[in-house]
Amino acid sequence: MCNWDNLTSKIRAYSSAVNWDDVCVDQQPHVFDPNRASIDKLPDKVIMKIFSYIPHKEICRNARVCKKWRTISLDTRLWDAVSLRPEVSGLHIHNIDLLMALISHRFASSLRYIELPMELITHPVLHELAARCPNLTVMLLDFSTAMQLHDFNDMQAFPTKLRTMMICLSEVIFMEGFMRKIYNFINGLEVLHIVGTYEKASEEEEEIYEVINIHKLKSATPNLKVVNLYGINFVDDSHIEAFSSNCIQLECLAVNFCAKVTGSSLKILLTRCKKLKCLLMNQCSLQDNLVMEAEWEKSSIQELDITANDLSQDCLIDLLCRIPSLRWLSAGQIDGFTDQVLKTWVERGNVKNLVSIDMEMCDNLSEDGLYKFLARVGLNLRGLVLSGIPQVTDTLLSNIMPALKNIRILKMGMLLDCGGRMTCKISVDQLTDVLARYGEHLERLEMSWGPDIIRFSDKSQKAIDTLRVRCLKLKCLVLCDGKYYEVVKANFERADRVTVVRTSTNCTISNVYLLTHYKDLVFN
Repeated sequence: MCNWDNLTSKIRAYSSAVNWDDVCVDQQPHVFDPNRASIDKLPDKVIMKIFSYIPHKEICRNARVCKKWRTISLDTRLWDAVSLRPEVSGLHIHNIDLLMALISHRFASSLRYIELPMELITHPVLHELAARCPNLTVMLLDFSTAMQLHDFNDMQAFPTKLRTMMICLSEVIFMEGFMRKIYNFINGLEVLHIVGTYEKASEEEEEIYEVINIHKLKSATPNLKVVNLYGINFVDDSHIEAFSSNCIQLECLAVNFCAKVTGSSLKILLTRCKKLKCLLMNQCSLQDNLVMEAEWEKSSIQELDITANDLSQDCLIDLLCRIPSLRWLSAGQIDGFTDQVLKTWVERGNVKNLVSIDMEMCDNLSEDGLYKFLARVGLNLRGLVLSGIPQVTDTLLSNIMPALKNIRILKMGMLLDCGGRMTCKISVDQLTDVLARYGEHLERLEMSWGPDIIRFSDKSQKAIDTLRVRCLKLKCLVLCDGKYYEVVKANFERADRVTVVRTSTNCTISNVYLLTHYKDLVFN
C-alpha cells in the first residue's frame, strides 16, 4: 500500500527540523522522545512537503493508507506539474472520463505544467483544461507514437495563457488540421519546442514528409523568444528564415540535429533578429562560404554551438574573430579546430567574456596549444570540456588547474583508446588531489577514462577523501564503470552523499547548464 522506502529518507530529513514540543499533544512536562514518534505525529504541512518529493504514482498509492493521507493527497498544490505519459514516469490514465474528473477536482487552478500523450489529446480534454486550469502555462503534446489524429472539428477552446508549448511530432501524421484550430489561442507563446524523429531515422533514403507547417505556425506566434527545432528531418534554411521574418523578439534559436540546415539563412537571421544572443546548430550541415557571408560583427550573438559541423580552419578563425562578445562556445568534433584557431582568436578576437568552451574530440589540438589558451582565459572559465582529446593528460591538467580556480563544470577523459592514441596512462590519484586543491567551486566533474587508461593505487582513499571534503558543492562525479568507480562510489556513500558518483554508462555532463536560456531549452 504505502511505499515506506521512498518516504523514509524524506521523513528523516524533515523530522530533524520539527519542533517536537509543538508536535506532542501531551502537555506533560516530560522530555519528548522522537524515537517513539510515528509519522502520524507530523504536522500536515510537513507531510505535504514530503509528498511533494514523491512521484504522483506513489501519492495515489499513499492516498489509500488513511483518511488524513487521502485528504493531503487531494490537495491541488501537489498537482501543479503533471505528466500523463507512463513511459516517462508519468501517470497512466486509461480513460477520458477519469482524466476529466482529475482536471476538475484535483488539478484545477494549481496546474501549471502538463504532458499529454496522443490518446488523451482530444477536444473535450482541451476544453476542460481551458475552462478549469486558468494558470496552465506549459503544455507538452506528444504525437510521436500517433498513427492517426482524433477529430478536432468541434474544438472551440484551448488554453490561452500558455507561455511554453512542446510538440513531439509523428513520422507520418500531418498536423495542420489540429494546428489550424489552435492558432488563435497561442499568440502569447514565448517558448516553442518542436521535437522531430531524429532518433528513429534510418540510413536508407526515404520520403520525408513536412508533417507540420512551420511557415503558418510562425505567423501565429509573433512573441516567441526561444525556438527549439530539435532533430526534424525536413527543417531547412527556409524555416529559419520564416521565423526571422516574424519573430523580432527572438533571443534563442536551436536547430540541433537538423541536417538540412546549411547556413544560407544566417545572414538574414542576424540582420532581422537584433536580440538574438543564443544560436545552437549542433550537427547541422553548415558550409564555410555561407557562414563567412553572415554579418557576425553586427550581431548580438553571445552563445554559439557549431559542434560536429565540417568547418575549415579559416572559416573558424573568421567566425570567432568577428563575433564581438562570445561567452559560451561549443565547437567539438571539428577537425578544423586547431592550435592556430585558438592562437588567432586570442590575438585578434575578444575572449574577455568567455566563460564556457567545449572542445570535445578536437584531435588536432596540441598540449602546448591548449596550455597557452587556457592559461590566458582560464580564470574566467566556469565550464570546460576536454574529453576525447588524447593530448589531455594528468600532466596538462595538473599544470593548468591553478588557472581554473573558478571552474564549476569540468569534463575530461576517453572511454575508448581507439588506435592507441593515448601515449601514457593517467595517474588519477595525483589528478584527484590537484582537483581538490584548486577546484573548490566544482559542481559537475567527469573523468571518463577507460579502465585500461587510468592508474590508481591502494592509497586512493586519501585523495578521494580530500576531493569529497574540499569540493562540497560537487553534485555529480562521473567515472567510467570499473574498479575505481566502485572505490569512489563507496567512499561517497559512507559520507551519506549517495547521489554524487555516477557511471558514464548512463550519465554525462556538459556545459549546457551555463546557457542563459537553459531552463527554457529543457524539454521531454
